[in-house]
Amino acid sequence: MNYETLFAFSSATFALSLSPGPDNIFVLIQSITNGKKYGLATTAGLMTGCLVHTSLLAFGVSAVIKNNPNIFNAIKIFGALYLLYLAFSVYRGSDTISLKPADASKLSLWSLYRKGFIMNVLNPKVTIFFLAFFPGFLFADSLDTVVQFYILGLLFIVVSSIVFSGIAFLSGTIAIYLNNNKRTGFVLKWVQIIAFVGIAIYLIFA
Repeated sequence: MNYETLFAFSSATFALSLSPGPDNIFVLIQSITNGKKYGLATTAGLMTGCLVHTSLLAFGVSAVIKNNPNIFNAIKIFGALYLLYLAFSVYRGSDTISLKPADASKLSLWSLYRKGFIMNVLNPKVTIFFLAFFPGFLFADSLDTVVQFYILGLLFIVVSSIVFSGIAFLSGTIAIYLNNNKRTGFVLKWVQIIAFVGIAIYLIFA
Protein backbone atom coordinates (compact mmCIF):
# COMPACT_ATOMS: atom_id res chain seq x y z
CA MET A 1 0.00 0.00 0.00
CA ASN A 2 1.41 3.37 -1.05
CA TYR A 3 0.67 5.85 1.73
CA GLU A 4 2.40 8.66 -0.17
CA THR A 5 -0.25 8.35 -2.89
CA LEU A 6 -3.02 8.57 -0.28
CA PHE A 7 -1.38 11.63 1.26
CA ALA A 8 -1.08 13.27 -2.18
CA PHE A 9 -4.75 12.50 -2.86
CA SER A 10 -5.82 13.95 0.50
CA SER A 11 -3.72 17.10 -0.03
CA ALA A 12 -5.18 17.64 -3.50
CA THR A 13 -8.70 17.12 -2.14
CA PHE A 14 -8.05 19.66 0.63
CA ALA A 15 -6.83 22.29 -1.83
CA LEU A 16 -9.79 21.78 -4.16
CA SER A 17 -12.32 21.77 -1.30
CA LEU A 18 -10.92 25.05 -0.04
CA SER A 19 -11.09 26.73 -3.44
CA PRO A 20 -14.29 28.68 -4.22
CA GLY A 21 -16.87 26.60 -6.06
CA PRO A 22 -20.66 26.27 -6.26
CA ASP A 23 -20.78 23.70 -3.44
CA ASN A 24 -18.76 25.40 -0.73
CA ILE A 25 -20.17 28.83 -1.67
CA PHE A 26 -23.68 27.37 -1.28
CA VAL A 27 -22.72 25.99 2.14
CA LEU A 28 -21.30 29.40 3.12
CA ILE A 29 -24.42 31.29 2.01
CA GLN A 30 -26.77 28.92 3.86
CA SER A 31 -24.65 29.20 7.00
CA ILE A 32 -24.56 33.00 6.86
CA THR A 33 -28.27 33.38 6.12
CA ASN A 34 -29.87 30.62 8.17
CA GLY A 35 -27.25 29.43 10.66
CA LYS A 36 -24.40 26.96 11.02
CA LYS A 37 -26.57 23.84 11.33
CA TYR A 38 -28.16 24.61 7.96
CA GLY A 39 -24.73 24.76 6.39
CA LEU A 40 -23.88 21.43 8.01
CA ALA A 41 -27.11 19.88 6.67
CA THR A 42 -26.18 21.06 3.17
CA THR A 43 -22.70 19.61 3.62
CA ALA A 44 -24.15 16.25 4.68
CA GLY A 45 -26.32 16.14 1.56
CA LEU A 46 -23.44 16.99 -0.75
CA MET A 47 -21.17 14.38 0.81
CA THR A 48 -23.85 11.68 0.65
CA GLY A 49 -24.13 12.41 -3.06
CA CYS A 50 -20.39 11.74 -3.38
CA LEU A 51 -21.06 8.15 -2.28
CA VAL A 52 -23.26 7.68 -5.35
CA HIS A 53 -20.53 8.95 -7.68
CA THR A 54 -17.95 6.80 -5.89
CA SER A 55 -20.10 3.69 -6.39
CA LEU A 56 -20.63 4.42 -10.09
CA LEU A 57 -16.90 4.94 -10.53
CA ALA A 58 -15.85 1.92 -8.46
CA PHE A 59 -18.00 -0.63 -10.25
CA GLY A 60 -17.92 0.95 -13.70
CA VAL A 61 -14.23 1.76 -14.09
CA SER A 62 -13.06 -1.32 -12.19
CA ALA A 63 -14.91 -3.56 -14.63
CA VAL A 64 -13.37 -1.73 -17.60
CA ILE A 65 -9.84 -1.96 -16.15
CA LYS A 66 -10.24 -5.68 -15.46
CA ASN A 67 -11.45 -6.37 -19.00
CA ASN A 68 -8.80 -4.25 -20.70
CA PRO A 69 -5.93 -2.93 -18.55
CA ASN A 70 -4.65 -0.78 -21.44
CA ILE A 71 -7.73 1.41 -21.08
CA PHE A 72 -6.40 2.49 -17.67
CA ASN A 73 -3.69 4.60 -19.34
CA ALA A 74 -6.26 6.16 -21.63
CA ILE A 75 -8.40 7.06 -18.59
CA LYS A 76 -5.41 8.70 -16.90
CA ILE A 77 -4.60 10.73 -20.03
CA PHE A 78 -8.25 11.79 -20.27
CA GLY A 79 -8.15 12.77 -16.60
CA ALA A 80 -5.03 14.88 -17.04
CA LEU A 81 -6.47 16.67 -20.08
CA TYR A 82 -9.77 17.31 -18.31
CA LEU A 83 -8.01 18.74 -15.26
CA LEU A 84 -5.95 21.02 -17.49
CA TYR A 85 -9.20 22.13 -19.12
CA LEU A 86 -10.63 22.91 -15.66
CA ALA A 87 -7.49 24.89 -14.81
CA PHE A 88 -7.89 26.91 -18.01
CA SER A 89 -11.58 27.49 -17.27
CA VAL A 90 -10.74 28.79 -13.79
CA TYR A 91 -8.00 31.00 -15.28
CA ARG A 92 -10.48 32.56 -17.70
CA GLY A 93 -13.14 32.98 -15.01
CA SER A 94 -13.60 35.78 -12.52
CA ASP A 95 -11.70 35.86 -9.23
CA THR A 96 -14.58 37.62 -7.47
CA ILE A 97 -16.31 35.60 -4.75
CA SER A 98 -19.97 36.58 -4.80
CA LEU A 99 -22.09 36.07 -1.67
CA LYS A 100 -25.72 36.71 -2.52
CA PRO A 101 -28.15 36.11 0.36
CA ALA A 102 -30.99 36.03 -2.19
CA ASP A 103 -29.69 32.61 -3.28
CA ALA A 104 -30.31 31.19 0.19
CA SER A 105 -33.98 30.38 0.53
CA LYS A 106 -35.28 29.48 4.00
CA LEU A 107 -35.60 25.69 4.02
CA SER A 108 -35.77 23.02 6.69
CA LEU A 109 -32.71 20.99 7.63
CA TRP A 110 -34.08 17.96 5.80
CA SER A 111 -34.89 20.05 2.71
CA LEU A 112 -31.35 21.42 2.63
CA TYR A 113 -29.88 17.94 3.07
CA ARG A 114 -32.02 16.71 0.19
CA LYS A 115 -31.16 19.74 -1.96
CA GLY A 116 -27.42 19.20 -1.36
CA PHE A 117 -27.77 15.52 -2.25
CA ILE A 118 -29.72 16.21 -5.45
CA MET A 119 -27.35 19.04 -6.46
CA ASN A 120 -24.45 16.63 -6.23
CA VAL A 121 -25.96 13.47 -7.70
CA LEU A 122 -27.53 15.17 -10.72
CA ASN A 123 -24.41 17.17 -11.58
CA PRO A 124 -22.66 15.37 -14.47
CA LYS A 125 -19.54 17.48 -13.87
CA VAL A 126 -19.02 15.68 -10.56
CA THR A 127 -19.12 12.30 -12.30
CA ILE A 128 -16.59 13.46 -14.90
CA PHE A 129 -14.38 14.98 -12.21
CA PHE A 130 -14.36 11.76 -10.18
CA LEU A 131 -13.49 9.82 -13.34
CA ALA A 132 -10.63 12.23 -14.06
CA PHE A 133 -9.35 12.49 -10.49
CA PHE A 134 -9.61 9.09 -8.81
CA PRO A 135 -8.03 6.49 -11.18
CA GLY A 136 -4.58 8.06 -11.06
CA PHE A 137 -4.45 7.61 -7.28
CA LEU A 138 -5.00 3.85 -7.06
CA PHE A 139 -2.51 2.92 -4.37
CA ALA A 140 -2.14 -0.86 -3.95
CA ASP A 141 -1.58 -3.83 -6.25
CA SER A 142 -2.88 -6.25 -3.64
CA LEU A 143 -6.29 -4.61 -3.11
CA ASP A 144 -9.26 -4.96 -5.43
CA THR A 145 -9.82 -1.76 -7.41
CA VAL A 146 -13.40 -1.49 -6.14
CA VAL A 147 -12.10 -1.39 -2.55
CA GLN A 148 -9.46 1.18 -3.50
CA PHE A 149 -12.02 3.45 -5.16
CA TYR A 150 -14.22 3.29 -2.05
CA ILE A 151 -11.26 4.12 0.19
CA LEU A 152 -10.44 7.10 -2.03
CA GLY A 153 -14.11 8.09 -2.03
CA LEU A 154 -14.29 7.97 1.76
CA LEU A 155 -11.06 9.98 2.04
CA PHE A 156 -12.50 12.55 -0.36
CA ILE A 157 -15.69 12.75 1.73
CA VAL A 158 -13.86 13.00 5.07
CA VAL A 159 -11.46 15.74 3.91
CA SER A 160 -14.19 17.68 2.09
CA SER A 161 -16.54 17.36 5.09
CA ILE A 162 -13.88 18.80 7.40
CA VAL A 163 -13.33 21.77 5.08
CA PHE A 164 -17.04 22.37 4.42
CA SER A 165 -17.93 22.02 8.11
CA GLY A 166 -15.18 24.51 8.92
CA ILE A 167 -16.75 26.90 6.41
CA ALA A 168 -20.14 26.46 8.11
CA PHE A 169 -18.77 27.06 11.62
CA LEU A 170 -16.64 30.06 10.57
CA SER A 171 -19.15 31.45 8.07
CA GLY A 172 -19.56 34.81 9.78
CA THR A 173 -15.82 35.39 10.07
CA ILE A 174 -15.24 34.19 6.50
CA ALA A 175 -17.92 36.53 5.11
CA ILE A 176 -16.42 39.55 6.90
CA TYR A 177 -12.92 38.59 5.73
CA LEU A 178 -14.02 38.17 2.11
CA ASN A 179 -15.80 41.52 2.14
CA ASN A 180 -12.72 43.26 3.57
CA ASN A 181 -10.11 41.43 1.52
CA LYS A 182 -10.98 41.45 -2.16
CA ARG A 183 -7.66 39.84 -3.12
CA THR A 184 -8.63 36.58 -1.40
CA GLY A 185 -10.59 35.48 -4.46
CA PHE A 186 -7.50 36.01 -6.61
CA VAL A 187 -5.32 33.92 -4.28
CA LEU A 188 -7.84 31.08 -4.03
CA LYS A 189 -8.33 31.15 -7.79
CA TRP A 190 -4.62 30.47 -8.29
CA VAL A 191 -4.62 27.81 -5.57
CA GLN A 192 -7.28 26.02 -7.60
CA ILE A 193 -5.38 26.44 -10.89
CA ILE A 194 -2.13 25.16 -9.35
CA ALA A 195 -3.98 22.20 -7.80
CA PHE A 196 -5.57 21.21 -11.13
CA VAL A 197 -2.30 21.53 -13.06
CA GLY A 198 -0.36 19.72 -10.33
CA ILE A 199 -2.78 16.79 -10.31
CA ALA A 200 -2.69 16.63 -14.12
CA ILE A 201 1.10 16.45 -14.12
CA TYR A 202 0.97 13.77 -11.43
CA LEU A 203 -1.47 11.70 -13.49
CA ILE A 204 0.75 11.91 -16.57
CA PHE A 205 4.01 10.96 -14.88
CA ALA A 206 2.87 8.76 -11.98
